[in-house]
Amino acid sequence: MGDPWLSIIGLNEDSLDGLSPASRAALDSADIVFGGPRHLDLAKVGQRGRAWPVPFSTGPVLALRGQRVAVLASGDPFWHGAGGSLVRDMDRREWRAFPAPSTFTLAASVLGWRMEDITCHGLHAAPLARLRGVMSPLGRMICLMRDKDAPAELADWLCTQGAGKATLTVMERLGGPHERLRDVTADAFDLTDIAAPVAVAVTLPANVGLPKASGLPDDCFAHDGQITKQPVRALTLSALAPRKDALLWDIGAGSGSISVEWCLAGGQAISFEQHPARIANITRNIADFGLLHKMTAVEGIAADQIPNQPLPDVVFIGGGARKPLLETLYGLLPSGTRLVVNGVTLETEALLAQAHADKGGTLMRFEVAQATPLGPMRGWTASRPIVQWSVTL
Repeated sequence: MGDPWLSIIGLNEDSLDGLSPASRAALDSADIVFGGPRHLDLAKVGQRGRAWPVPFSTGPVLALRGQRVAVLASGDPFWHGAGGSLVRDMDRREWRAFPAPSTFTLAASVLGWRMEDITCHGLHAAPLARLRGVMSPLGRMICLMRDKDAPAELADWLCTQGAGKATLTVMERLGGPHERLRDVTADAFDLTDIAAPVAVAVTLPANVGLPKASGLPDDCFAHDGQITKQPVRALTLSALAPRKDALLWDIGAGSGSISVEWCLAGGQAISFEQHPARIANITRNIADFGLLHKMTAVEGIAADQIPNQPLPDVVFIGGGARKPLLETLYGLLPSGTRLVVNGVTLETEALLAQAHADKGGTLMRFEVAQATPLGPMRGWTASRPIVQWSVTL
């Protein structure tokens, strides 16, 4: 391990009494100690203390490379903490970590919850909509909150998601002498004297959360009618085969519904759309589903925009496929990239039939019909047939 110059130390509300001998020795040997004002006070570091800059930056720590420096963080610095940001630009021989029990662990221990049965979320700077994709009937979540006002905001947001009967356990200053826990339902939230740091444990009611199967209802999305309809979207996502962290190019994205569901399945997406009004809908859907960290909307003609983007793992063309665009993609995409194209016109059908003959893959044609009123009775109303070509280049 050599002699690391940086010590990253987890410190909880039990202050110095909770530190291991190794953590205490690393703290005592540091010439300069970085942390939030609360951590610096708990650690009693006096003149050695340096408060984090606002906005947060790791620059002041990295500028002291080679000196004896310690950083204080809550609990486990590498679970929704500063640890990952700090070491991103460092060699692993430069630092040593001394984690303490995370706030998630402290909360689960107090409540008697199994960690493997819950989801954990750092909402210090993330939007509450980030929770939308993980909500489930009777599910349990532990959320680290930004400040004393955030639990009330979480309660209001849960009510907008149909989870007003969720039980919230507001957990203040966990693990120390001032620890306090209080239970309240989201729709009756009335706590005002909340002390930070604060976490909230949530037990959700039944019948909440998004379906996990592909093909969310169309009314989940903001759209102007230009949307891959639910049954076709389900078949298309099956062909796209989402994988964790895989990058999708969604060309002619419309509402961005394909990209949204791709990201909810664990991937990342860039949605290309030339119409400004539809870009606005895509942007709204990104925000509503809490996908700002996973999904980007790019306005303009796709053929002009794609050379400036990181290369994808999968490409979907939802409308307007033309031979020049396909030729551009053939020349640009690396071997192993998956390409899926949907077409509804005779011209696109002919193009995809030729592409299938030239490149192989799978060519399918499907149509969906729905029961609709026909006078006093009902009949089938068919949508336009869809031709779908999928291939791994």
